[in-house]
Amino acid sequence: MGDIQGKSSLDYQRMTWDALKKSINGIVNKVNASNIKNIIPELFAENLIRGRGLFCQSCMKSQLASPGFTDVIAAMVAVVNTKFPEVGHLLLRRIMEQLQASYKRNDKPRLLAMVKFTAHLVNQQVVHELIALELLALLLEKPTDDSVEVAVGFVTECGSLLQDLSPRGLHGEFRFYLDCLPFYVDNEKRYEELKEQILGEESEDNADSDNDADSEDEDDEEFEEEDEEQMKIKDETETNLINLRRTIYSTIMSSVDFEEAGHKLMKMKLEPGQEMELCIMLLECCSQERTYLRYYGLLGQRFCMINKVHQENFEKSFVQQYSTIHQLETNKLRNVAKFFAHLLVTDALPWHVLAYIRLTEEDTTSSSRIFIKILFQEISEHLGIRLLNERLNDPAMQDSFESIFPKDTPKNTRFAINFFTSIGLGGITENMREYLKNMPRLIMQQNGDVPEQDSDSDSESESETDCEDLQKRKKRRN
Repeated sequence: MGDIQGKSSLDYQRMTWDALKKSINGIVNKVNASNIKNIIPELFAENLIRGRGLFCQSCMKSQLASPGFTDVIAAMVAVVNTKFPEVGHLLLRRIMEQLQASYKRNDKPRLLAMVKFTAHLVNQQVVHELIALELLALLLEKPTDDSVEVAVGFVTECGSLLQDLSPRGLHGEFRFYLDCLPFYVDNEKRYEELKEQILGEESEDNADSDNDADSEDEDDEEFEEEDEEQMKIKDETETNLINLRRTIYSTIMSSVDFEEAGHKLMKMKLEPGQEMELCIMLLECCSQERTYLRYYGLLGQRFCMINKVHQENFEKSFVQQYSTIHQLETNKLRNVAKFFAHLLVTDALPWHVLAYIRLTEEDTTSSSRIFIKILFQEISEHLGIRLLNERLNDPAMQDSFESIFPKDTPKNTRFAINFFTSIGLGGITENMREYLKNMPRLIMQQNGDVPEQDSDSDSESESETDCEDLQKRKKRRN
């Protein structure tokens, strides 16, 4: 009786619901063409009756994030639909709702994704072909450039099946457009007859046609050159870049852990030069969180370890973020600082990036000081003062640390000492304190000047040694 009451409690049901959600989401995210046979038994092991809404939500999210896997997801849905038709009905209803909303909002990327999903469900015969024809009629009811493009994509995906199952219906949708095409051959013949009546003799026409043919050849060559130049189109609207960022964002936010996110992002085919967008979006997602999540640091570490290009891009991002740190809010600043601290602690990012930070009163602002404070406190928390001191005192890295531990003027040295002492890291300033203590003597030695007190003490020591020598000589004589 107690077990029944425990299982019927609100907390237990919420816990089982969260576990079911994570399980279904993980199964759907890892399905592909090679492992779908193994995934299906795992999927049926879950309670798909209770979690049918979760299953539909995961399928739609995964398809929207990775349209290239639409055929695999549709095949998985088709297998589930054979045992649980209500799941397929719910998925179709949600897809139609999203499709109508996207069509009204003129959201072309989401509309293309939903139409492609519907087409593959038609191919798997989860969706009846009449629904496909009705969708086609809706898109071509008031044709625009975008709606025609979506309709073309839809027919490209499932047109072969529609041609087999309902050829008359498919032909009826396009009959109006086929009838509107001009009768090219008939019109050309009619114009030839009119041309002969207007121009008269055929000999003159032939002579003119020869000249026209030569000129047309030259014009064709010029037009071909112009066409080749016009084909080099540059996308100034950055549509492809925006779509890439959306894909990266949805992949990062929908993944269960950093390993899954890294696997999906590495499978994306990035063009040369687009690797920087991956770093930018990762930092942007990290900064938007309420608190810092180690998930982003582990993901950034994975990319730095895999490819040196990503490491160089994160180094550039460090410089860019520090130069514009005054534009960030305090919460975003804290997340960014902890992210880079994780990369430094794990050696995913080389420590010479600290050379871009110059810790002086004139070269820092309140925002940059907060950034440096959080950065070093986070590093100290992971490494400890002893290991941090060893890193900072490495002889091979002293050139990189000159700007953050300045020794050019006593004022700058004293400022750096006071700064690290105020944030609880005075232990890393011992060398600077010793240098500041001996700085006057070093400056005088460099200038060739010796203090009078030192010369007096030297003369006194020399006189004392002379007296001791005289006393020793007298004792020997006696």
